[in-house]
Amino acid sequence: MIFSTDTASAGDGAVGLLMVEVAGERYGVPSDSVREVVRYRPWTIVPGAPLSLPGIISQRGVILPIVDLRALLNLAEVELAELGRAARFVVVQHTEVEMALLVERVFDLVSVEVATVEMPVIDARRGRCVRGLAHLDGYPIGLLDLDAMISLLREGS
Repeated sequence: MIFSTDTASAGDGAVGLLMVEVAGERYGVPSDSVREVVRYRPWTIVPGAPLSLPGIISQRGVILPIVDLRALLNLAEVELAELGRAARFVVVQHTEVEMALLVERVFDLVSVEVATVEMPVIDARRGRCVRGLAHLDGYPIGLLDLDAMISLLREGS
């Protein structure tokens, strides 16, 4: 099984996700790891950091690394000026790691039946971070694997 059904279940065999948009594509962040969603704001740049970790923000007195999902997932780069008013930071805590995921838009909390999740056919880098593909309201949703994302970030990607 791809996901544990006891985390953020909305029913038997369902998993809860926060649906977000990154580079025009929809992705699901496991809702049990989401702490809060905050408005996009300027951050402190970290010189020499990889593109996927462009800087840090302070949120409620905690310094959080910013993860640019566009760079991490190897998606087309969008200039920061193009992010617009809908851009948000999704603050997640997974295992011992806290981070702020930069997304272009947050849609809603949704529930996806685990039985309907397909294995995606995508490039190798994105395939490490996307562990399944679901369809909701006619849109494909890539289901993000936070363990794999953290692993990629630790490798310095």
